[in-house]
Amino acid sequence: MIPLKDDIKHRSFPYVNIALIAINIAVFIFELVIGDRLSRVLHANAFVPADYTVGFTQALDRYGFIKLLYSPFVSLFLHGSVVHVAGNMLFLFVFGDNVEDRLGHFRYLAFYVLCGLAATAVHFIVNTVSPYPIIGASGAIAGVLGAYLILFPKARILTLVPLVIIFWAIRIPAFVVLPFWFITQLFSGWQAITSEMDSGVAWFAHIGGFVAGGLYLWFNRRRFRSIEELPEPIAVYGDND
Repeated sequence: MIPLKDDIKHRSFPYVNIALIAINIAVFIFELVIGDRLSRVLHANAFVPADYTVGFTQALDRYGFIKLLYSPFVSLFLHGSVVHVAGNMLFLFVFGDNVEDRLGHFRYLAFYVLCGLAATAVHFIVNTVSPYPIIGASGAIAGVLGAYLILFPKARILTLVPLVIIFWAIRIPAFVVLPFWFITQLFSGWQAITSEMDSGVAWFAHIGGFVAGGLYLWFNRRRFRSIEELPEPIAVYGDND
């Protein structure tokens, strides 16, 4: 299922969300420009689980300690293909603006980055000796999806759904679209573990990000209720009324 848009109107301009999309696209264009050097650049800058475990000494000698500090952040803005970056940015465009509207600009930025780091941590726990770089905004965006589910469960998402050989655009509630997406990540992650084959997709980063974002909003859901959800003010009449 491919989300196209939702029916929730944001009340403030999503500066941070637009900036994140622009940065991701700009970084991907840079990746295209460097061409054949990309693989070397990814290993030198992206998060590689083995660099922190079995290959720690070699990574330290080759790249230095600073790389081990910044690579989890850099990985959030790197992508492997046009389809990869386009899919991620579509999800961020559809769901991110309203989460930013609810959290506020600066809190949303911190939330996005922390969800991305949580996603990377979960991937690392499951793949501690993997020699492959983990790249993509998917984990951070999964956190946005988890938050959206808590904030707007009844929102209707215009979604492209494959039916036989054609796609139909159908409005589906968020409480159907997003859990379905999460279940597919769980299933794919389980298959990756049981088959012991590297699919090239960080399924557990998606799972970790979604859970991190959902839990944060669950425990703070009263704090970030929309105006529409707030109770009507109780009129208090004084002696002069």
